[in-house]
Amino acid sequence: MIPSINKPTPKEEYGIVLDFLQHGRSTSQNRNPIAQVLGEKYLMLLEVTPKKDVTLQPGEKVYIGADKRDKIHHILGRIKYSDLTQTAKMELERLIENIVKEREKEFVNFFNKCGPISTRLHTLEILPGIGKKHMWDIINERKIKPFESFEDIKKRIALIPDPKQSIIKRIFEELEEKDKYKLFVG
Repeated sequence: MIPSINKPTPKEEYGIVLDFLQHGRSTSQNRNPIAQVLGEKYLMLLEVTPKKDVTLQPGEKVYIGADKRDKIHHILGRIKYSDLTQTAKMELERLIENIVKEREKEFVNFFNKCGPISTRLHTLEILPGIGKKHMWDIINERKIKPFESFEDIKKRIALIPDPKQSIIKRIFEELEEKDKYKLFVG
């Protein structure tokens, strides 16, 4: 997901509730209920308004796509990491770990397929803990045989930091908007 000029904004189908604010934000004049949600596919942070008399639980999966929604009235828009409540930030840590674990094959495939960003920078280098040496080790090893799991990466690349943790840290860096390159967050 390298930035592109004409790339349309991806749309989420499902979201996972991070926090539900029954009376809205304390700083807002509008006291309607809102929920902070993590998009399931593109890992976007969204704020949504639930339908009347609906209570949402943290960790609950809700439909936020274009068709008829059963619990969500409308999507207010994207929010920044800094806009999340403390509860949402704690829930986000747990959720990101679970998502990386569930979608391990997809993230391992990233190690097998990713390429250079520019003539001086490779996609692997922007992962925390991976520099030029590990980048070349990964590239050479994947030519021999594609990686099959995070454990396989750890076994075949000497002294590499935990690849699962590198992915998790990178996702948080993207959510916090610390870098201009987006690999995993839409």
